[in-house]
Amino acid sequence: MSLEENIRNTVRDVPDFPKPGIMFKDITPVFYNQQLCSQITDSFIDRLGFKPDAIVGIESRGFLFGFMAANKLNVPFVLVRKAGKLPYRTVGLEYDLEYGTAKIEMHEDALEKGWNVAIHDDLLATGGTAEAAARLVKKLGAEVGGFNFVIGLDFLNGKDKLVKHTNNITCLVHY
Repeated sequence: MSLEENIRNTVRDVPDFPKPGIMFKDITPVFYNQQLCSQITDSFIDRLGFKPDAIVGIESRGFLFGFMAANKLNVPFVLVRKAGKLPYRTVGLEYDLEYGTAKIEMHEDALEKGWNVAIHDDLLATGGTAEAAARLVKKLGAEVGGFNFVIGLDFLNGKDKLVKHTNNITCLVHY
């Protein structure tokens, strides 16, 4: 069975979550299978095509495989969190959502100027949060070398927002 088929067979569909009409793709069953987790991590590293200076993970499910890949590559792992969740001095960025705005932050000393980083999250939907994370990375003087996602909801066209930062965008499973 291919990696994509294994992920598809493991991800759980949760209808009407978080609101009616949404089919939520729940990746938590993936974490019950250590071999699959290792294969996913290795695939992200193989498909990235470069060794990043750091991996940036988006709260909260982006922390999971992002940290594993950073650890395996022996590079720093950088948290991007919702505003007010990090304890040290932060830089932030407010961005538009479908209905309103949100703000993400990272520690002001998390990245060095000129670093080439990979941004990781579990799912690419509309691309708004990943694109905001890319702008935050650039605000600190680093560059975005690639994006990694377990799942891509292609019908929401999230890649369209990310290609201005890089064409190196990996989704292991497409819906």
